[in-house]
Amino acid sequence: MKTFKGIAAALGIVVPFALAAAPAAAEDTLKLVIGQINNWENQAPTLGQDAGIFKKHNLVLENVGTQGAGETIQAVISGSADIGAGVGAAGVMRAYSKGAPVRILAPGFTGTGDLFWYVKADSKLKTLNDATPENTIAYSTNGSSSNNIVVAFGAELGSKAKPTATGGPAATLTAVMSGQVDIGWAAPPFGLQEINDGKIRILARGSDVPSLRGQTVRTLIVNLNSWNTKRDAILRFMDGYREAVDWMYADPKAVEMYSKKMNRPVALLKESMDKFQPKPTMQTETFADLEGAVRDAVKLKFLDKPLTKEQLAELIVTPPLKKK
Repeated sequence: MKTFKGIAAALGIVVPFALAAAPAAAEDTLKLVIGQINNWENQAPTLGQDAGIFKKHNLVLENVGTQGAGETIQAVISGSADIGAGVGAAGVMRAYSKGAPVRILAPGFTGTGDLFWYVKADSKLKTLNDATPENTIAYSTNGSSSNNIVVAFGAELGSKAKPTATGGPAATLTAVMSGQVDIGWAAPPFGLQEINDGKIRILARGSDVPSLRGQTVRTLIVNLNSWNTKRDAILRFMDGYREAVDWMYADPKAVEMYSKKMNRPVALLKESMDKFQPKPTMQTETFADLEGAVRDAVKLKFLDKPLTKEQLAELIVTPPLKKK
């Protein structure tokens, strides 16, 4: 049995002391870590809790944001968090293949059309293929879906720009506008106002990568010990999560609450939902194009070899949808 320190070393990660020292979650309290916590697709735990949805399922969620999937995976592996959201599929496959105590609880986001890469409005770069090895292109953290897409930009589209970890969208925008990074990344609604104001322009979207368009690219993950010891609470979490997603797309109040949180106009947020995050992208029942996801994880060097059917059956523990 590998120790956590051994797994962390193999993955090249360091667990923050504060997370590593966190106490275990109580019976009906679940600890969540969420990469890019302010993104619309990651709002089910936060808006759902604010709306009282998880309370109906006898749960209290402790939601904490991270800079991306790398930090999220660290917290879940260590047991400091029960569940992680917004984790790139290739990243969690890599962690599992190295013995990390982590499972895929459910699909989190299917497709890559929500992520986009941009440059300053006056940049000389007009397409990804204009970039040279001297140019830098941003992604959030290692193992994230933005990391996966940037690697795929090179492998499938021939981009020569140097991948550079920049953290979240806000830090990335600062790096781009100050000239530290040439090509930034963002997820709506972040960046839409800057596009409308003519400060930045989109250079590429995740959906430009053919192999990733129909794949589940981000997942909900769960610590294996939590899954084994808190199964009932986690199953109730999934019921609440799915109910929250339905509510987010059915009740205008959800967007109004999100608007106040983000201090962005409702109209801008609705535009973002329609163009970048339609409800089908948020399905939580089926890992779309699983075979392709494994193949791409190998091709993009997240995995040394494909996971077997038995390994995939062990890795993915998604509860079925309840009949209404």
